[in-house]
Amino acid sequence: MRASPSRRVGLVIALIVIAQTVLAQDVENSLAGVVTSSTGSPIVAANISAKNLNSGISKQAQTDSSGRFHVDDLESGDYEISITADGFVRQTRPLKLPATGLQGVSFSLTPSNATGAGLPNAPSASQSGPSLSDLGFPPEETQSNAKQQALLDKRTHMLKIHQKLGLITAAPLVATLVASVGAGGHNTSSTDRTVHMVLGAVTSDLYFTSAYFAIRAPRVPGTTTRGPIRLHKALAWVHGPGMILTPILGALAYDQKNNGEKVHGIASAHGPVAIVTAGAFGAALLSVSLKF
Repeated sequence: MRASPSRRVGLVIALIVIAQTVLAQDVENSLAGVVTSSTGSPIVAANISAKNLNSGISKQAQTDSSGRFHVDDLESGDYEISITADGFVRQTRPLKLPATGLQGVSFSLTPSNATGAGLPNAPSASQSGPSLSDLGFPPEETQSNAKQQALLDKRTHMLKIHQKLGLITAAPLVATLVASVGAGGHNTSSTDRTVHMVLGAVTSDLYFTSAYFAIRAPRVPGTTTRGPIRLHKALAWVHGPGMILTPILGALAYDQKNNGEKVHGIASAHGPVAIVTAGAFGAALLSVSLKF
């Protein structure tokens, strides 16, 4: 018995509906993976968010005791996968899911560390050191960048020494300025001048030792100087040459005084140069110690 035209039409429509249903099922996808730390240890209870960039719909999951997770019923398309966990830097990665199947992916999270106030890339005393993510590097660039992380750790260590020595230098610098009152007057003794000279020498030695650690600290490619650190570096062009000129001019003035002469010539610039140098050095310390 031949089917009537109406039955044939109904059969075609039914086949189309079935095909559409099958296709709709085909576009469903799943995402599975594992989240570990930079040392390879699984991260438990990490939160995973899979956001469909076309529809804006997000689905969440959480890692188990093995650091594994599974997200079901995802449509094919472009996604933004975000991973967050306590004590680790948030990681976001774009991902394109195919039409069907199970998509596998793995994430390695970097421990979060706070940078310390006062120095570029320097951590607080309670932290071991900053990470490349703290400097603005995308998570994708930090996963296999152990060399840059090692440079950052070395730079942080040297800048911390630079900071401590800079603060220590301030003490003999102030003492030198105080001693200059007795060393530069008309009725001064050789003892006053010698004390002033010794304190100045101690200040210079500490200053240049501190400067060594700042100059020799390795640079991390891709980082930029910003904020108070720019002012701190600019002031170094004032107090740096001043720390060189002040002892030289002071030695000339010291000899002239010991010979019973009045300070004259270029040696007479010792006082003004010393004041400008001390002011610039003090401003440089304040620029990385006060928040503004």
